[in-house]
Amino acid sequence: MRDIDMTVTADDGTPLAGTLTLPAGPGPHPAVVLLHGSGPLDREGNSPQLRMELARPVAGALAARGIATLRHDRRGTGATPGDWRTAGFTGNRQDAAAAVRALADRPDVRAEATGVIGHSEGALHAMALGARTDVRAVVLLAGFANLGEEAFRWQGRSVVAGMPAPVRALRRPLAAVGSRLLGRVKRTRTDVARVAGNKVNARWLREMLVHDTRDDLAAVGAAVLAVTGDKDLQVDPGDLAEIARLVPGGAQIHRSPDLTHVLRRDPGRPSLNSCRRLLREPVDAGLLDLVAGWLARHLATDTREQPAEGHLASS
Repeated sequence: MRDIDMTVTADDGTPLAGTLTLPAGPGPHPAVVLLHGSGPLDREGNSPQLRMELARPVAGALAARGIATLRHDRRGTGATPGDWRTAGFTGNRQDAAAAVRALADRPDVRAEATGVIGHSEGALHAMALGARTDVRAVVLLAGFANLGEEAFRWQGRSVVAGMPAPVRALRRPLAAVGSRLLGRVKRTRTDVARVAGNKVNARWLREMLVHDTRDDLAAVGAAVLAVTGDKDLQVDPGDLAEIARLVPGGAQIHRSPDLTHVLRRDPGRPSLNSCRRLLREPVDAGLLDLVAGWLARHLATDTREQPAEGHLASS
């Protein structure tokens, strides 16, 4: 495979710097856009605080199957100018749509065989792209099927449940404090605000809280693969069944044993404290093989001829 620099021009003219990984052999190739989680993430999925290192293993697994991968630096990260906070949740989706269009316009890419892979926040945008663009295949890694605020509250309860007993005993007062803080954020009108003394990306949070992914899932016209780990503390793996129910024609869903939100497996009790330790390990090889194999099948054939896939499986 080989990497080439690729710049995506956003709707407002901002140049989104990225990398396109092309597989060996002559094109045009099937291709996907890879969308990362929330925060100031660069094209590899890394932030100053945490390094997901997701893009390179995904691109390598897909290139081995003859599929190209595009990913870009979010605004204000890497080589892309701007401020990631001012883009907001909606702006991130618009930038993702611009990346899909730019990818399909390339002569070395098969425009009729494009897809999108999204992780965490990226999965929510992947649902929207599946509903609003002509992508053929959508992969959702840790995506939820709910109103954003409900998913956010589930995450809070899940994180507290994974903490030591003294903290778990305070779950009700902690929930009350969390509700008050959310209320303050929803009343803000600026891109960034201070809540409880901390700087919060208020615009992104306001937009995410009112976003209902179920609307997009019900309108998806592409084939869908959804994978969530049963050790995920940030997304309810139970939402997989709702994803399969909502997507027209069904979706292939996998509740993956021991898989965490950071796409590494952990046989122990899930906890946010284990995140940095897990990130020293590689992205789960079984997950990469599942995604690459599924995309190879769905981007190489006409998905309209594929049977409906709505079963729950383990990977």
